[in-house]
Amino acid sequence: MSRIVIALGGNALGNTPYEQLELVTETAKPIVDLIEAGNEVIIAHGNGPQVGMINLAMSAAAEAGAVKSDMPFPECGAMSQGYIGYHLQNAIGNELAKRGINKPVATIVTQVLVDENDGAFQKPTKPIGAFYTKEQADEIAATKGFTMVEDAGRGYRRVVPSPKPVDVVEKDVVEAVVNSGAVVITVGGGGIPVIKKDGKLVGVPAVIDKDFASSKIAELLHADALFILTAVDRVAINWGKPDQKSLEEMSIAEAEKYIGENQFAPGSMLPKVQAAIAFAQSGGRAIIADLHNAALALEGKSGTAIHK
Repeated sequence: MSRIVIALGGNALGNTPYEQLELVTETAKPIVDLIEAGNEVIIAHGNGPQVGMINLAMSAAAEAGAVKSDMPFPECGAMSQGYIGYHLQNAIGNELAKRGINKPVATIVTQVLVDENDGAFQKPTKPIGAFYTKEQADEIAATKGFTMVEDAGRGYRRVVPSPKPVDVVEKDVVEAVVNSGAVVITVGGGGIPVIKKDGKLVGVPAVIDKDFASSKIAELLHADALFILTAVDRVAINWGKPDQKSLEEMSIAEAEKYIGENQFAPGSMLPKVQAAIAFAQSGGRAIIADLHNAALALEGKSGTAIHK
């Protein structure tokens, strides 16, 4: 039996609750394949579209006077963990029951500790929410103090910091629930970012990259493997060029060499490879693969493995 952490990419979830509920029914099948094979499975996921949608909806409701205030960003992250977790545990639970497997599935609302001195707080980079005109963006920046930037020619958006995870606050709870035999969904959306302040944990407006959070929880739980699931079968170098080459495996040194050559796109494959390196450095086996080939990837027949 192997202990596996699965980091679900955005392609496994939808842009609306209705689309998502339909998509996770398919997402559940390869996950349950791994469970049926006798593996312990812990699931992490992104929340980019979902947390932006919640934040925007609450801001719009506040501006319309329907609610008394908008929703702070950490609370939006917690809300996204709840409803995405519900959809995943519902779909996985149904698929387990369909196969006659009696195993509970639980979502744990998870806080992730970050360093308040992380340089990301001085340089917000993660776009969230709606697009605005320059005039609207200037007004929002002036009235709410948000950092607004132009995003890919589509308008202006709020950006928030994306600090690195230091620790998972509920790691012992996650471990206990995993050890009880349950399938656990944790560090949703990278976790709710918190800092230590005056001896207390305080939520901060930020988005932790879900691949880095998945790598951290995999390390803390001494997982045998970290699956970073995406829309491509293998990591490739010279992407889109005549000499494009798919990779079955990379050593940490090779992966770092390719990063130095700018082989991986920032905001796409780069953080996945960086997160895989971080877990491989802790002694585990990291695999970047297509969701539907997860079982094959575990056997080394698909995906890209990163190792020492």
